[in-house]
This record gives sequence, C-alpha cells and structure tokens, in this order.
Amino acid sequence: MKIATIIARSLLGLIFVVFGSNMFLQFIPMPPPPEGPAREFMTTLFLSHYLYVVGALQVAGGALLLIGRKEPLGLTLLGPVIVNILCFHVLMAPAGLPMAIVVSLLALFLLWRYREHFAGLVKNAPTPSALLRQAIATGNATVNS
Repeated sequence: MKIATIIARSLLGLIFVVFGSNMFLQFIPMPPPPEGPAREFMTTLFLSHYLYVVGALQVAGGALLLIGRKEPLGLTLLGPVIVNILCFHVLMAPAGLPMAIVVSLLALFLLWRYREHFAGLVKNAPTPSALLRQAIATGNATVNS
C-alpha cells in the first residue's frame, strides 16, 4: 500500500505542477473551451486573472505532494481546485470528465491514506460539560473564587 501511495502522490503532484505551471508559462497549447457557458466561465476566469491564483495553488499543492513533505497541506490546497475541476467538467464540459475523474480518484485515495491528519475535521468537539467531567475525573478541576 505504501508503493501505491507513493505512485498516487507522485502522479497527482506531477499533474498539478505541470498544469499549474502551464498557467504561467503556457508551454502546452490549450484548446479553446467549448461554446456556451464553459467558454464564458473560462473567459471570466482568464480576464479576472483568477486563473493565476488557481495555477499558484496547483503548483504549491502539487510540489508538496511531489516532494513528499506536508502531503496533507498539499491535499488541502488542491482539494477545492479538484472539486471545481470536477464540477466544471460534469456541468459544462463533459469531454474532459475522464481526466477529472482520474484526478479525483487519486486525490480521494490519498485523502484516505492520510485520513489521520484530517480526523479532527470530522470529530465532534467536546461539550463544556464533558470537559468539566473529564477535569473532575482526572483531578484537574479548580474553582476560581
């Protein structure tokens, strides 16, 4: 399973470093978006320079995955980007959906492998009464007067 994690991490990191860098350097020719809402959406992102922010997040998150350091942070940076890529292709440009699904599956696999780093996001916070009971049980409760 460790080898599968390294492969998934490296593939996802490489994909985002390359395509994120392409936002700035334009070394891969980009096909024009299809007509309709997809074209309008991409035009708006381009004219507002929002794609540069997305590209920077892709490079940063991809680099963290690629070098194998702070992988949960890399996944956190890439998560919203991946959700938007998937939604864009599901709702506006289905031709790119297969690649969006592959990227999503790689990210979900890595999210599962690093789940202990994200566990705090889904745990219920202890209530004040539970904290008080725990403090009393351990002898750490003090009364301020």
